[in-house]
Amino acid sequence: MCFVTPRQPLKNAIIALSLLALAAPLAANESEDEDGRHAAPATADQAAPRPEDPDGPPARRDEDRDDDGGEARESAANQDEAEPEPAMPPAPDPVAPLTLLDQSVPVGTFDTLYWTPDQSFRSIATPVPVLVAHGTKPGPHLCLTAAVHGDELNGIEMVRRLMYELEPDELAGTVVGVPIVNLDGFRNGSRYLSDRRDLNRYFPGRKSGSAASRVAYSLFENIVRHCGYLVDLHTGSQKRINQPQLRADLEDPRVVAFAKHFGGMTVLHSPPADGMLRAAAVDEGIVAVTMEAGGPNRLEEEAVDYGVQALETLLENLDMRKASRFWGAPQPVFYESEWIRAGQGGILLSEVELNEQVSKGQILGTVTDPISNTGSAIIAPYDGRVLGMAVNQVVHAGFAAYRIGEEKSAEEVEAKAEQAQEQGDSDGDGTNDDAAPADEPDRPDGDTE
Repeated sequence: MCFVTPRQPLKNAIIALSLLALAAPLAANESEDEDGRHAAPATADQAAPRPEDPDGPPARRDEDRDDDGGEARESAANQDEAEPEPAMPPAPDPVAPLTLLDQSVPVGTFDTLYWTPDQSFRSIATPVPVLVAHGTKPGPHLCLTAAVHGDELNGIEMVRRLMYELEPDELAGTVVGVPIVNLDGFRNGSRYLSDRRDLNRYFPGRKSGSAASRVAYSLFENIVRHCGYLVDLHTGSQKRINQPQLRADLEDPRVVAFAKHFGGMTVLHSPPADGMLRAAAVDEGIVAVTMEAGGPNRLEEEAVDYGVQALETLLENLDMRKASRFWGAPQPVFYESEWIRAGQGGILLSEVELNEQVSKGQILGTVTDPISNTGSAIIAPYDGRVLGMAVNQVVHAGFAAYRIGEEKSAEEVEAKAEQAQEQGDSDGDGTNDDAAPADEPDRPDGDTE
């Protein structure tokens, strides 16, 4: 039989209280661990446990932080590392209104201005119309002049047709057309001005010179000087007709490049005489050529259409507008040409046609004395093509009757132009005291240009 003494319950109570005391810290630690999962991030003073404390929680990496400061710093770093975006090209300068002859032509419009040459009484002076098409996009400034000789009508019609088919709102650049430069000569059916002077021998003119010189000065200063490119339109003279052709100084590389833009039109090497409009223009840095087509005092549909097609091709190649028809035929180039003259006076009757290929020794035409019935033949001195010729008429001895050209390849022409430029550069100022004087060009009486 076992007896429990009064001290046993007391002992059990003490043991129970001791167990409770031991359990309390454990419960407290578990509660702190649960609360720590939602506590605020540690400050700098509350650093991660030292490496020698293996039981400490792992240190949090900067990239694992989700606070606002970390995101801002990360975003700034990404922006610094990103490559800069390439700069956008500047927008092209808007096209400004054109100022010409003291008038303003708005962008994208066609207008008719008036030029008054200083040559007669101001009170009765008749202004000369100037047609202007000013485009909406940047581009070249092209000028067309016609009837510098008043009896040359084909160029007038070329300017009219081309100018009135232009759409300024689709045009890049500006086209200025002066259909009738020599208004006095046009009214009188004459090549010359009223003072019997040839206007195309007086450019760039003088403000206080002769009547012809004043007209030339006014045209050049008020219109031509504003051009980047110039095409001066002409025909044959004194009952001569010309195969449609460009007259150009093929020793100037700029002019050679410009002449290539006219499609398949024949090009004839022809350094300009002093006083010619294209000579004065080139001297001022304006790229210029002369276009010849047909004869004087007549309107020739074929010659006009030929010239307009060449001008349309020019605008296409200058990126000024899309042409309704494009002329991409090979371009015949004649670096050498010569006027073949009549050996006697009499009645000229041709046996060849314009643009015909001829052979050395071939009869071009005959000249017969109507009284004695004696005559002589005009013979081709070499193989070539008829680029210009006189119509059947009465001629005097020495009359320039046929212009024969020798064709050259484009490569030969470019090589000659480069050679001429190199020669000019090596000469320095272009003078050579030891050089023999150059022969006078073989020009017909009253040259066609």
